[in-house]
Amino acid sequence: MKITGVEPILVRLPYEHGAPKPALGMGPIRATMDALFVRVETDQGITGWGEAFGFATVPVTVPAIRDVVGPLAVGRDAGDIAGLTGDLRRRLQNMMHAGPARFALSALDIALWDIAGKVRGLPVWKLLGGPGRTRVPAYASLLRLPTPEVVAEMAAAAVARGYTHVKLHQKTPEMAAAARRAIGPDVALMVDTNCAWTSVEDAIAAARAMQPYDLAWLEEPISPPDDYDALARLRHEGGVPVAIGENLGNPNDVKWMARMGAADIVQPSVVKHGGISAVWEIAAIAREHGIRCVPHAPFVGPGLIATIHIVAALAEDVVCEHRYCDLGASPLGEAVMQRGGTLRVPDGPGLGIAVDEAVLARYRAG
Repeated sequence: MKITGVEPILVRLPYEHGAPKPALGMGPIRATMDALFVRVETDQGITGWGEAFGFATVPVTVPAIRDVVGPLAVGRDAGDIAGLTGDLRRRLQNMMHAGPARFALSALDIALWDIAGKVRGLPVWKLLGGPGRTRVPAYASLLRLPTPEVVAEMAAAAVARGYTHVKLHQKTPEMAAAARRAIGPDVALMVDTNCAWTSVEDAIAAARAMQPYDLAWLEEPISPPDDYDALARLRHEGGVPVAIGENLGNPNDVKWMARMGAADIVQPSVVKHGGISAVWEIAAIAREHGIRCVPHAPFVGPGLIATIHIVAALAEDVVCEHRYCDLGASPLGEAVMQRGGTLRVPDGPGLGIAVDEAVLARYRAG
């Protein structure tokens, strides 16, 4: 079965999250919730769906899919996932450590797993050898919020919807304190700072100030995110568990962070690091080195679904990240929605999703 086409499709979906919409990093207001779908066609009429990391990288990720990875994949055997993706990694090694080429390859890998499941009539989690979970617990990954009062309101709202784990995208003890007061002592609380501190001393001071709020983890605290010396010092002096990994260059980075004692939790991203294959490899390396693996997945497209399959297949019980927002429209319908703080594990072949082409067309950008 040969690949005949690889097409990037950016969709910009309306959403609300009960609070003012935040800026996307240092850029404009996040007016829509975007997803970079990738459709892979074959000569046997079987279509696979993937997702590449987009957000601010869309202007370079789309050409990487359309002009680099896609043309190299066309004509290749869709059933040889390891052989094809391994060959492309080697051929594109100068672009592959991190960034758009790896994001593009991630989407291709996810789509190939989708195709493999459809050919065999099995869901991806079963191809991975999963134990057969029907639902997985989700944590509410809140968008960045403006004040402690709004943080408290949104954290409480997430708990009211059934979430038993809440993650903030903030960086001050005041924000963590507001959330903890709102959700009480029995709900897990995480804080993602998006690489807030260039000084390890500042990071240690902030971590110590957040100790009273019983964080399950402090995420991406240091810039640059692969400063494992600083992360190891923070982990040993800050007094809170450290989670890193969404900015990994490749699976071997997990070995380095383990040897240096830089993290308690690794967070590989299926749309960044090489797709399902790479995240599954990272999970095995983390297990071998005594680090928890909790995949990064603040997505609303096939990347979220692929992560649900991975979480469902892991031997460990893992909570799945879920972007806290209400979509005004979704090409994947209910598949990306939580119920009672859990996400349904698809049981159909491949990713087990039905893509609504009308919604995809309506909200397609460019």
